[in-house]
Amino acid sequence: MDKKKTKNMANMVSEWISKNEKDINRSTFLFTMDENNSQDIGPSLLEGTSTEELTRMDTAYEFMQRGAECLLPLMEEELSALSSQYERAKPEDQKKFLKIFSRYLKTRSDKIDWSKIAPPPAEMMVEYESIQAPPAENISEMLNKLAVLKLNGGLGTSMGCTGPKSAIEVKNYLNFIDLTVRQLEHFNTKYGTNVPLVLMNSYNTHQQTRKLTSKYSGVWSFEQSVFPRIFEDTLMPVLSDPSVKEADGWYPPGHGDLYDSLYDSGMLEKLLEEGKEYLFVSNIDNLKAGIDLSILQYVIKDEVDFLMEVTKKTRADVKGGTLIEYNNALQLLEIAQVPAENKTDFTSIRKFKIFNTNSIWIHLPSLKKVLDQNIMELEIIENKKKLPNGESVIQLETAIGASIRYFSNAKGLVVPRSRFLPVKTCSDLFLLQSTLFKIAHGTLTISPNRITDSIPIIRLVGDCFKTVSNYRAHVHGPVTIDDLDHLTISGNVTLGKNVELKGTVIIIADEGKSIHIADGTVLDDKVVTGNLNVIDH
Repeated sequence: MDKKKTKNMANMVSEWISKNEKDINRSTFLFTMDENNSQDIGPSLLEGTSTEELTRMDTAYEFMQRGAECLLPLMEEELSALSSQYERAKPEDQKKFLKIFSRYLKTRSDKIDWSKIAPPPAEMMVEYESIQAPPAENISEMLNKLAVLKLNGGLGTSMGCTGPKSAIEVKNYLNFIDLTVRQLEHFNTKYGTNVPLVLMNSYNTHQQTRKLTSKYSGVWSFEQSVFPRIFEDTLMPVLSDPSVKEADGWYPPGHGDLYDSLYDSGMLEKLLEEGKEYLFVSNIDNLKAGIDLSILQYVIKDEVDFLMEVTKKTRADVKGGTLIEYNNALQLLEIAQVPAENKTDFTSIRKFKIFNTNSIWIHLPSLKKVLDQNIMELEIIENKKKLPNGESVIQLETAIGASIRYFSNAKGLVVPRSRFLPVKTCSDLFLLQSTLFKIAHGTLTISPNRITDSIPIIRLVGDCFKTVSNYRAHVHGPVTIDDLDHLTISGNVTLGKNVELKGTVIIIADEGKSIHIADGTVLDDKVVTGNLNVIDH
């Protein structure tokens, strides 16, 4: 064994752990080395190995010798050390992390039995068309039982922004928060009600969000938990390595953390004291997930304590979570939980025909009862990431929809696609900023000039459209797409003002070249390629 191999010992140990994981977790293994690796590791072979690498090797070796149970006290020691160094390491968050980490050590080798997966029972699924709109005289009373919560923990990093994603300007100089507030203000003014907006922020978004909402009344907020990232090889906190930057050591543990954070922050108690019985939860970037009075009446009238909005899957949604029946219970299945050999089945739109929109309606007294009993253990999602230096780390996360099995009268509601229009990329932003969508009281509506129910497919490809700043530099004004079916743009392409696109339009600039579509240009079923300025209207 040479010095180079010795310096990678932690990775070698990690590979051994992966191959022998079942034996390790049962603590029935013996650490043996085959003839090819039987040489002693003497001081000369360890020369040049850093202290951090030696510590990682020692931790991995102890893992192998004693099994997974040795890692819990080690983790407690590491978290204690972090709490004295970092303000973000709050004691209450450490307790929650240790709880999920302990479950992870016990279940990390567990696999879903694919043969036990079945479609959700028909009696637990409801079609949106089967529910009724409420009588006008009941609306105010219903709305006063409701609070709206938006998941607002995400940054706009995937779109090149450093701040909260909700701060991105969507349309008419309004961002996601502005539009959401206007939706609720309209309901409250129209019906004389008091539906509050609650924001669950992360440590990444909390301070800036509070500044954005300071001009509004009736907006409440709380901050979700902060967990430490862990190394994939040793399962110890990333920040135990002093060379790692603090920003790379923490993460918000997914929207499943809503329940604990809602409870621990006192927000759940506050909502109940205010007479709120139902909570409508959705992602803040899904502007079509507004209050639906028919759904609200349905959950109240039928005493539904948990409702998940699902919609029919298309090829663009193959990775979305879906509802299944597993061990005689309704359960959410996420792609991260699917064994590698079954991922093709999972992404099939024939076998799994619906997916979770992450819009949830929850009966708050029922939720409090579950949380008071301390019985909620959501399936752990092992989210693997890379540090800037290439090292593999793990984020232990949970999903809000996974709690569905803890409610006695849970339902899945198959809603129209029109209730799901998230903004994940600049292609989505292009769609919302086009003439196709109008804004009325913060709510997006389709232009009456659109003669079909379908939404155009938009694909903006390449660095010119990857970030919001680059996108704005290449799209100079709202584009008219009322008659558009499909748009693909690739390369250095610039669209001028008042451009109109119809049918299928494909614009591809050659590498190192550019295409400029001049102001007022109309393209109808056109393919434009090469290096040119389009000026013919």
